[in-house]
Amino acid sequence: MISPADIRRARILVVDDQQVNVQLLEYLLKTTGYENVSSTTDPRQVASLHEQHRFDLIILDLHMPGMDGFQVMEAIRPIESGAWMPVLVVTAEPDKKLAALEAGARDFISKPFDTVEVLTRIRNLLEVRLLHRESNEYGARMERKVHERTAELQRFRGAMDATLDAIFLIDTRTMTIVDVNDGACRMLGFSREALLRIDPVALGLATREQLERHLATDAAAHESDIAETELLRADGQGSVPVEIGWQMQAGGGGRMLIAVARDISERRQAEIRMKHMASYDALTGLPNRTLFFQNLRDAIELARDKNWAIAVLLISLDRFKMINDTLGTTLGDELLRQFSNRLVRCVRLRDTVGRLGGDEFALILTMSRDQQEAVNVANEVREALRVPFDLHGRKAALTASIGISMYPDDATDPGTLVKYADTAMVRAKEAGRDGYRFFTAGMNVQVLARLDLELALRSALEGGQFELYYQPKLELNTGRISGVEALLRWHRPGFGLVYPAEFVPVMEETGLVVRVGEWIIDEACRQIAAWNAGGVSDVRVAVNVSSRQFVEGDLEGTVRRSIERHGIEPGLLELELTESVLMSNFEHTSEVLGRLKELGIKIAIDDFGTGYSSLAYLKRFPIDKLKIDVAFVRDITTNPDDAAIALAIITMAHSLHMLVIAEGVESRAQMAYLRRHRCDEIQGFHFSRAVPAEKVAALVKDNRARPDKPAIDDRNVQTLLVVDDDVNVLAALHRLFRRDNYRVLTAATPAEGFELLALHNVQVILCDQRMPAMSGTEFLSKIKEMYPDTIRIILSGYTGVDSVLESINRGAIYRFYTKPWDDNELRENIRNAFRHYWLQHGPYDDRKVPREGDVLA
Repeated sequence: MISPADIRRARILVVDDQQVNVQLLEYLLKTTGYENVSSTTDPRQVASLHEQHRFDLIILDLHMPGMDGFQVMEAIRPIESGAWMPVLVVTAEPDKKLAALEAGARDFISKPFDTVEVLTRIRNLLEVRLLHRESNEYGARMERKVHERTAELQRFRGAMDATLDAIFLIDTRTMTIVDVNDGACRMLGFSREALLRIDPVALGLATREQLERHLATDAAAHESDIAETELLRADGQGSVPVEIGWQMQAGGGGRMLIAVARDISERRQAEIRMKHMASYDALTGLPNRTLFFQNLRDAIELARDKNWAIAVLLISLDRFKMINDTLGTTLGDELLRQFSNRLVRCVRLRDTVGRLGGDEFALILTMSRDQQEAVNVANEVREALRVPFDLHGRKAALTASIGISMYPDDATDPGTLVKYADTAMVRAKEAGRDGYRFFTAGMNVQVLARLDLELALRSALEGGQFELYYQPKLELNTGRISGVEALLRWHRPGFGLVYPAEFVPVMEETGLVVRVGEWIIDEACRQIAAWNAGGVSDVRVAVNVSSRQFVEGDLEGTVRRSIERHGIEPGLLELELTESVLMSNFEHTSEVLGRLKELGIKIAIDDFGTGYSSLAYLKRFPIDKLKIDVAFVRDITTNPDDAAIALAIITMAHSLHMLVIAEGVESRAQMAYLRRHRCDEIQGFHFSRAVPAEKVAALVKDNRARPDKPAIDDRNVQTLLVVDDDVNVLAALHRLFRRDNYRVLTAATPAEGFELLALHNVQVILCDQRMPAMSGTEFLSKIKEMYPDTIRIILSGYTGVDSVLESINRGAIYRFYTKPWDDNELRENIRNAFRHYWLQHGPYDDRKVPREGDVLA
């Protein structure tokens, strides 16, 4: 019988690399009566110590440097010869508990220590350990008590009742339970008398075959046979999971089976929780990546047997990061939970939903060969997002980009199917978001090409493969080169010269743009110094600054170091930033730009008009120049809307004392139109493409050797524009009006007419009604918006006057005349048109009206 004194004298070893933990446990054990407590902070000594002292209990920390708890248990296993190891593990990591039990530990305690729990578990383990150690004597006493049924049985029961575990004594001759302890009654809810009437097999202690195998065990054997089973409960509500140890005890001419059962309900629940945590997403409750791939493998195996098709849909929430950053992670998590609920409602019971991580979800659809079913589900998911999410009173709206891959058409293994769906999802985002794309082989080629491009980019800077080209900027009033814009080029080995549009987006995504941006600023400063040394001075170089470079890099430090390193004037460096960069972090941006402005750096806004709609930053930031985006310059001579936007930018900038530069100028007409409307500078292919640095020097020297060419003022030159697709009519009208000494411009198409209007100041326009590309009234309606001061006249043989009258009523045309015309009458009408123009746009001066014989000014 195990007495309290036996337990107090039990040999205990405390193993922990933290001295404070050792001292705490030693103090706790010694103050509660344990007499033989040893300790060590070196886990490598445990095996030798245990072989020497044969400890009754080893309290072992799992996480130790040099040799962790698992390795310690492996080292002492041979000493115990595979028997019950007296190890109680200590850990602060819940996921390590199950692994420790599987490695041979008998129980565990958690950090931080709970005094009652620690002492209870230590006492329980010591009781079982000492019971096993004295198994021969214990079995002999049991046999005598079974046969004699004397008072000794009652004393032995007292010892049995002292443990929390359930103990059952089974007579080997009758195979019946002859005694149980109080722990068995408490565990199962039966009275002692009821348990003695229940067959061991019916109770669940073992099967008949297992009992017979135990009977065949050598009576002298002391090794315990440990197994897990479930015991019947008295209330009939399920069973109690237990870990049960069997021992055969012989003595007095008989044998008795002893079964010691420990309730492992808590451990089972912990295992279930750990298994669930390993397979399901904690936030949404959906299968996680691991379980999703297992489900996909199972679905593929079934589809292979049934000749079914499988669609894998990868779903990414568009702009979720923006909402998460704005509203906070708590509301971001709530949004993901709500979306997962909506997603589950979009699929059938046999389909699988999973969360792969972040804002990425996935679906497995088992279906027929028709892909339309995948399309229908994709549209249902998009439709489910139409209703805004209610995040504790705050509304949020989202869209999703969906990529779809098909089994067996695209791939036959889970990893490739998910990878292809991800590729298709990226293409859906690139196509504008809120849509879906099926995977195609071409997509995979593009992905591989992008990976190859990214790999090559990572070595481009160190390999000296980058070079700056420079596109000159022209002052419109003087014709003088005012500066250049630095543009990056990449000499990729084996590919030649690569333009920025092909690789800059990849640099932005990977973050390489920060390092490359620093190199560009330094190289631009070095080139300025080189030009100054070569006699080419006062060439301002503009450098584009990306959003990531501004946010993640040290822009101010980079600029200061580069200017000091190359000894240049700060005013020769100009930084071009987009509106989105300015507004990403208002306070930080304002402070950095303010310090750069104090240093003397010029600041320009690139792509103006295409970013944020707020114009407040124009007065809040130290801005020197606005760049009209090429989107508004491309059709500035033919599109009234683009022209209106460009002119509004020019007027607004000048009112705020800023310069204006138009980029993407590709024709003389565009340049003339911008000059007339007081745009300060241009850059584009019309003047020069981007060229290497050595060509810039020659171009600047040649330009500055020429005299300034101020713009010709032709506002007093009376100019008539004739537009007609009949060249004979154009020739006849040209001869007719030259007699009145007008400057007569002729155009065979509306496009030519737009170009001439941009190049010259025109007061009167005479236009045919019926032209192939555009009718006269349509042409003049656009002219009214772009050149409202002009006098617009229709000359046509077309008698359908409805559209003409409508244009007259709208004010698009001044007069309508028919073909054939009377020369004298038409000449007089044109004179009246010019008189009308000058009456409207200044005091009437008869000298401005040409007469026959006048000389054209």
